[in-house]
Amino acid sequence: MKGMGPTMEMAPAPPTTGKAASASAPHMPMMHMSFFWGDRAVVLFPGWPGARGAGAYLLCLLFVLALAALTEALAAASRCVARRGAGGGAAGRVPASSAALLTAAHAARMGTAYLVMLAVMSFNGGVLLAAVAGHALGFLLARSRVHPRGGGGGAAAAASGHGLGGMGVGHHPDGSKA
Repeated sequence: MKGMGPTMEMAPAPPTTGKAASASAPHMPMMHMSFFWGDRAVVLFPGWPGARGAGAYLLCLLFVLALAALTEALAAASRCVARRGAGGGAAGRVPASSAALLTAAHAARMGTAYLVMLAVMSFNGGVLLAAVAGHALGFLLARSRVHPRGGGGGAAAAASGHGLGGMGVGHHPDGSKA
């Protein structure tokens, strides 16, 4: 268009037939675009676990499960740091050390969450189940408040709102305070 600045022409399309097409992709593995079951999946890294057998596949599933649980634990840790940091400052200001720790926890949580997402994108049913189980286990251990904190229990825990899974008066089902 006239007056819109310099124009750029598009590069020609690469050849799709002949010798050049076979040289550009010599042994491209097939990528699944629907969920499948089996231990010959490629998850996160080329060739891992691949065709290394059921033991490597189980190690991969445990890794994905631990990564998903770590994601939930980092979410709980960042909430804890945010609560402690918000209580000490004047006019809603957070100390620099709390802000730095909160930023690091958030960055680690987002990194692990993206790795779990990429693992699930392998479209392997076992990897999907391992990710869901890891998130559930991480939530149970880090955020559900099922286990008593500090070793105490009974009336003191119930009175402070930590009894019955922390769902006392003023608590939302997600574990946050009202």
